Amino acid sequence: MRWDAQRIGTDDATALPGLTLAGLQRSVRTPEFAGVTFHEVSCKSALNKVPAASRMPFRWTVNPTRGCLHACGYCFARPTHEYLDLDAARDFETQIVVKTNVVDVLRAELARPSWAREHVALGTNTDPYQRVEGRYRFMPGIIEALANSGTPLSILTKGTLLRRDLPLLAEVARTVPVGIGVSLAIRDESLQQAVEPGTPTPRARLDLIRAVREAGLPCGVMVAPVLPWLTDDRGHLDSLLRDLADAGATGVTVLPLHLRGPVKPLFLGWLREHAPTLVRRYEELYGRGAYAPREYVRWLDERVRPLLVRHGFADRAGHRAGRYETPGEGTYPTGSIASAGLTVLEPTVAAAQPVLF
Repeated sequence: MRWDAQRIGTDDATALPGLTLAGLQRSVRTPEFAGVTFHEVSCKSALNKVPAASRMPFRWTVNPTRGCLHACGYCFARPTHEYLDLDAARDFETQIVVKTNVVDVLRAELARPSWAREHVALGTNTDPYQRVEGRYRFMPGIIEALANSGTPLSILTKGTLLRRDLPLLAEVARTVPVGIGVSLAIRDESLQQAVEPGTPTPRARLDLIRAVREAGLPCGVMVAPVLPWLTDDRGHLDSLLRDLADAGATGVTVLPLHLRGPVKPLFLGWLREHAPTLVRRYEELYGRGAYAPREYVRWLDERVRPLLVRHGFADRAGHRAGRYETPGEGTYPTGSIASAGLTVLEPTVAAAQPVLF
């Protein structure tokens, strides 16, 4: 089996102490992924049901892995690693849980008479096209399983590895609805590499959008998260939306940064290293909860709408205006480096993705 020479035994002193994962088969390392351990598990279920109280436009998801090599400093999924007795910081980026039997389990679940062929979303927790997909190749089997069962699907990713599967996605789109979403919120490459060190460059993701469109598929874009005082100025958003329009994006959804649970101190730590003058502003802006105050959201919303109109996104399928409610009031601190705006969805953004069909 894969990487047997790099296998870590349960009594290996380098293995994580106390790690207990249901269905753990083995933990492996490989020189291709320096500093990363893959914990291969046998899962009992592949389909995850979204809680009924959620406002998401889908009820089912599939996540072939847990943890993410993208290492985005703001990632909302980081706290999910704590359910595994791993931390939301370095462990999330280096201790990756891999569901080796996810395709077979998914096929069995989709074959049940009770399966109603509801929309299944991929990429709602961790990215299905992060680099590990190049080794395990789960996605072709997942796509085929969903399509063969007549199940609509959508994919949200930052990973350019999606290009590998575009011929397959174009083929299955003839029989089931297929939606593609690319996440791209930071146009400046130096900032992108600092806060999203494991992700493809903005230029590479723009090329991915073009490739999706050339394959005849729709491609919505998540401009999320918008980072206050870093990416919320009019010039940045105007240029980014222009690039997205030129690449052929079929819709845009813009969301502000939210900092839930352990993500807040982690991101504040990133700011102390990379933009220390903004730490106090972020502490004020997010001092009452995970979400930006209503004032900030309104401030941004008023300014993004003209940009969406200018670049032809106001009436496209992927654009959706909505509410972004926060648990507490607050005052948006003055002195922003520029003005900008966004279109907002409901606050359950932990699984948000473009409305693709």
